[in-house]
Order: sequence, then C-alpha cells, then structure tokens
Amino acid sequence: MPIRGKTVKAPAEDRDWHVIAKGWYRSLKQSGQAQFFEPSDWQAARFCAYVMTRHLRDHEDNDRPLRAGMVDTIWSMMGDLLTTEAARRRTRLELDRRPTADPEAAATVAIMNEYRSEFGG
Repeated sequence: MPIRGKTVKAPAEDRDWHVIAKGWYRSLKQSGQAQFFEPSDWQAARFCAYVMTRHLRDHEDNDRPLRAGMVDTIWSMMGDLLTTEAARRRTRLELDRRPTADPEAAATVAIMNEYRSEFGG
C-alpha cells in the first residue's frame, strides 16, 4: 500500500534562469506528478533548469547552434522527472485530472490496469 506523506514544497526558481527554464520549472509546480516529488527530485529539476539555462544562453549570447547531444541530455533529465507524456507512458503512469470533491486529490496518479494486474492488484 502506498504511503502518503506531506507534499514537499518546491524550492524557489533562480531569477537568473533563462525564460524557458523558468517556464518549465514553474510548470512542474502545476503538474500532477509533482505531488510525489521528494526534495531530491526538486533539486534534480533545479539542476536541469540550470543546464538548460547555460545551453540556451550559450546559443543566444554566442550565436552558437543548439547542440543535439545537449538537447538530448536535457530531454533525458526532464524524462527522468516524468515531465513528458512519453516518459509517463513508459513507466505506465497516467495523470488523472477528473474533477473530485477533494481539491488535494484533483491531480492524482493512476496506475494503468495492466500494471496492476502484473502485481496481483
């Protein structure tokens, strides 16, 4: 049975981050999976935003092209935090945003039926 604890408050964003990194980080706070983030997940997200900022600023300030390898690395970091639909599907997690009487349960994570059956649930 899952253990539910107190939701971890996201650390503040860095004012120096690139606007895209800030937008991505802010979007995490509104995402359903964020209710399960641990402090280490938020720090991983901060690191991802930092790397994203460095790469985007290098691209803009030095007129360098975005490097495919770095974009792939950033995308992978984002995927590790389950911030993309594809990453959630690979782990068989589904965000359920149906209205509910309990506002704290508005965005819950539901395990898909076939995943439950694998574990005899």
